[in-house]
Amino acid sequence: MNDVLARLRAMQARDLPVHGGRTLAYVFDSGLADVDEVGRAAVAAYAGANGLDPTAFPSLLAMENEVVGFACDLLDAPAGAVGSVTSGGTESCLLAVQGARDARPDVPDPSIVVPDTVHAAFHKAAHYFGLRTVVIPVGDDFRADVAAMTAALDDSTVLVVGSAPSYAHGVVDPITSLADVAAARGIRCHVDACIGGWVLPYAARVGRDVPPWSFAVPGVTSISVDLHKYGYAPKGTSVLLHREPGLRRPQFFAWAGWPGYTMLNSTMQSTKSGGPLAGAWAVLQTLGDEGYAGLAAQAFTAVDEIVAGLSAPLALVAPPDSTLVAVATDASCDPFTICDELATRGWFVQPQMSYAGRPATLHLSVSASTPAAEFLAALSESVAAAVAAGPVTVDPEVVAFIEALDPAALTDEDFDGLLAASGLVGSSEDGALALPDRMAPVNAMLDVASAAMREALLIAFLDRLSRPARR
Repeated sequence: MNDVLARLRAMQARDLPVHGGRTLAYVFDSGLADVDEVGRAAVAAYAGANGLDPTAFPSLLAMENEVVGFACDLLDAPAGAVGSVTSGGTESCLLAVQGARDARPDVPDPSIVVPDTVHAAFHKAAHYFGLRTVVIPVGDDFRADVAAMTAALDDSTVLVVGSAPSYAHGVVDPITSLADVAAARGIRCHVDACIGGWVLPYAARVGRDVPPWSFAVPGVTSISVDLHKYGYAPKGTSVLLHREPGLRRPQFFAWAGWPGYTMLNSTMQSTKSGGPLAGAWAVLQTLGDEGYAGLAAQAFTAVDEIVAGLSAPLALVAPPDSTLVAVATDASCDPFTICDELATRGWFVQPQMSYAGRPATLHLSVSASTPAAEFLAALSESVAAAVAAGPVTVDPEVVAFIEALDPAALTDEDFDGLLAASGLVGSSEDGALALPDRMAPVNAMLDVASAAMREALLIAFLDRLSRPARR
């Protein structure tokens, strides 16, 4: 056993750090060792418990009801509200779309109306469940365009979606107006608060002005909020709340038409480990409302310090409503090189590609443990290095070549050549795929590709990474 654990630790040493606040994407760190410890201990204690049958493991049902109750109180839910714990934000969003579709069997070609900043999970849901997405560009303030979304509603619309906040830019959509429009047409309105729902309720307590977005807004029918983000719980737990039980009922699945046990599921999963739920419950019990208020205040303080510390050639894309910050550069450097330079200094920052004529950006998910002063110092050094190196460029002939390609017509051999040419994959001495040390040239090439080509290349990349390690 010791050999196996030693091997695990050796492999884990190559991963991004999950503590210390230096990974500004994917993970969220409270900075509190006791909170992390209790969450992990609870996960271990319930790793073998199965949430499939609440009568077999009543402690899991009790914990789920308490977690959902905490979320209801946090998000201004009315007395009749209900909810379910899911495996993460994507499952919560999938279920919101599935429930909206199945509640309207009379609509033959259902659609959802979304701003173009909506999370990709809603496009995934539409793809899985056979709905159309009607995508409306946001306004100059990066918020949903209510007039344009209203004009897009028709008899096929079963769901309207807004974000609190949108991931790319960290701003809250005009939920009050969206919900009013949806309610007037008898359409469900979902608020994707997966990444903001556990900090925005505390914003008013620290004097921040946040647009209304919770169940306090009439017409909001469901909200998704993740516990493994700013709830600082172990991966992966999220909550999907509905204003009243009838809205949730289409989400449930039961099947008795076979000789085995009657299948009954509240979410997309059947068998599901009790570990993540127990971990979330334990963290909630440990922190409580006041603990979360303190962590939110820390995160907002870090956001303010980072925003105040930005200067040319960096520029804030939009004043953040929550804890997400998007930063653009001028022509003297590029975000992709800055990301690489930050990585050499022990920081991970996520790059975002250009979109709809808007430039590529740096994306920061700021946690309670993010050391803002240290980050700004590393950012300053990284920007200086990026300016000295100059913006990364792609040869115009390569750009023309990529633009002329039809991703649907490419063969596996074509993709192998493109992946090698882009620098996404190489070969190590043992023949295994080798990832590039610096991503700026790769990201610059991906940035000039169409969305369809970028998707096809990255799917091919993932396919080649994900191959069996045979004995």
